[in-house]
Amino acid sequence: MNFRYQSLYGLRAVAAIGIVMMHVLSNLSVKLTIEPLRSIINPFTNFTFLFMIVSAFGMCCGYYEKFKQGDINLNSFYKKRYIRILPFFALLVLIDLAINPSVSELYECFANLTLAFGLLPNAGISVIGVGWFLGVVFVFYMIFPFFVFLMDNKRRAWFVLMVAVLLHFLAIGYFSRPELMVSPVGKWNIVYSFPFFVAGGLIFLYRQSAQNMLNHTKWLPLLLLSLAIVGYYALPSIHLFSELFFFSVAVLYAISRLEKKGFLNNSVMTFISNISMEIYLSHMLFYRAVEMLHLEKYILNGYMLFVLSFLMTFVGAMFFSFAWKKFIEPCLLSLIDHFL
Repeated sequence: MNFRYQSLYGLRAVAAIGIVMMHVLSNLSVKLTIEPLRSIINPFTNFTFLFMIVSAFGMCCGYYEKFKQGDINLNSFYKKRYIRILPFFALLVLIDLAINPSVSELYECFANLTLAFGLLPNAGISVIGVGWFLGVVFVFYMIFPFFVFLMDNKRRAWFVLMVAVLLHFLAIGYFSRPELMVSPVGKWNIVYSFPFFVAGGLIFLYRQSAQNMLNHTKWLPLLLLSLAIVGYYALPSIHLFSELFFFSVAVLYAISRLEKKGFLNNSVMTFISNISMEIYLSHMLFYRAVEMLHLEKYILNGYMLFVLSFLMTFVGAMFFSFAWKKFIEPCLLSLIDHFL
């Protein structure tokens, strides 16, 4: 990577915070009348697509040239993917199984632990329900060498994006028919989500041109981001295009910032970003603990109930994730390296 895209890390932190906010709001046991807040936060559910674009861009920064030049050790590449994801995810899966023991949970736990469950058709896995994202991303990791081939040049990349978009609409419009599928194709399917990975690859190919253009005109990045936000909320009927535009512009804005300090580039956002995956995976575990306190019995104001529930959930997941990254993971990785 030629630059440390610190603001991009901050964007990942924003996505994690937004997803936690959305899940807390949608799972409040008492459905309170806070509609203005709901209309703003409910669309945060699609911030997982932002994660996909950022993941593809980051993977290209680290491995695109190495794969193109044949300077890569596949064993090390895939081993690193498992080591980065599996230990923490396995811990959460086993906790879930201990809380809800059953044969079906055991089957789903096994599928989760392979990290290959994204290959299953219509895998409605309830164990760590937010884990579907890992299933999609790990399929992306599996096909990344092929992805590099698809992103070989800008002309091919644009063609691949058009094909991916067409296949996306065929998946939800034609191949989701009851006689062909048990349930409609959704975001947990790599075909459905692939346009976002391709968008990340395209941004990587145009990164230097985009940086030069956006840095040449200081107000342009903020203008584009403002237009993208308006379009994201004003054009809900064309989700794919509004989401692709909004999240792509957000990533372009972030990479144009480079080392500039600001909302996306500061110590707090960097801290959250470094544990964003762990926060994403574990936050519902802490929300269930908060839910058991029945705060709605003591707090009648809907906004206060939401804010307190969110803060307790997020802070709990944050400290748990930090403790894992700081103390447990290093020891576990030392043991893994010793035996492998």
